[in-house]
Amino acid sequence: MFGLDSNMRYYMCQHPVNMRKGIDSLFNIIQSESPLSPMDGSAFVFFSKNRQSVKVLRWDTDGFLLYQKRLERGSFEMPRKNADTGYYELSWEAFSFIMSGVSLESVRFRKRYRTRFLSL
Repeated sequence: MFGLDSNMRYYMCQHPVNMRKGIDSLFNIIQSESPLSPMDGSAFVFFSKNRQSVKVLRWDTDGFLLYQKRLERGSFEMPRKNADTGYYELSWEAFSFIMSGVSLESVRFRKRYRTRFLSL
């Protein structure tokens, strides 16, 4: 219910967001800047200007969940965006690495078969 897992899609907003914004303001950013639906169960990731804070907004069948993390030292890495949506779709592995402080530049994934789960 409250967890983030590998069965979700993760979209990262490319521009920095003021971390004082709450659920309604982040919802409005998604609706105004993207063709994506904020209510499809995907997780939307927003970083602060200095990349020391992150907020994750997700629809949970009957309401929104808002997760927040602030680093005491260091910063989060931001990958490049998808030009079509203005958001970058992250794999679960990339999202986990970003949250754990692993540099995406130094990680090399070996080829594996992967299926795409469709949410109903």
